[in-house]
Amino acid sequence: MDELPDLDDAAVLWSVPDGERAGRPLLVLLHGYGADEHDLFGLAPHLPPEFVLAAVRAPLAPPWPSPGYSWYPIGGASENGGSGAGPRTALDGRDPDAVTDAASAVLAWVDRAAIGAESVGMLGFSQGAAVAIQALRLAPERFAFVINLSGYASPGLLAGDAQLATRKPPVFWGRGTRDEVIPEFLVEHTVQWLPGHADLSGRVYPGLTHSVSEQELADVRVFLEKVQGDVTG
Repeated sequence: MDELPDLDDAAVLWSVPDGERAGRPLLVLLHGYGADEHDLFGLAPHLPPEFVLAAVRAPLAPPWPSPGYSWYPIGGASENGGSGAGPRTALDGRDPDAVTDAASAVLAWVDRAAIGAESVGMLGFSQGAAVAIQALRLAPERFAFVINLSGYASPGLLAGDAQLATRKPPVFWGRGTRDEVIPEFLVEHTVQWLPGHADLSGRVYPGLTHSVSEQELADVRVFLEKVQGDVTG
């Protein structure tokens, strides 16, 4: 895979102006395949107001006719990555190295954009969640927590895994019983891998497809309030 371009600073949606970000916790929003920075930014009313939100745009364009952007290619067909839409196809063509490349691009953006932030956490949906977990594995000390909505942990070993297993930062994982997009082997791998590398919480939502529900958002808010309370308390 060719080297990914830098994330587009001009495409980032911020919840507050530049002068109001320093000293506050930053929550980076990573959308799914075929979506864009506007998708998860719409969750802002459901999230605690003390967080500064930054919704970034993935650097790749999916093959026509898929809309939006992607963090890494998925072979064979289109995956619907918007947080409110249902699944199209379960796809197996997810290259861990491509996920790592995308995570490295996110890390580079955080290094230049999160200066002055009290802490940095990530909330990702689908592809974005996989990239968020991979970024945490690349730099365990850089992130306070990860919220994994309908995503997965990539197979394979990374240099930060041992440190992550010792540190065990908070990770929330939410997924639906009717999510047919993420292949079962990746769900199974995540079930086995995450508890050994994170302080894991979350829920499996009966009847939920590849999407986000109101109950899940309420649980995410509780999680964010708790992790922020732990930081400030």
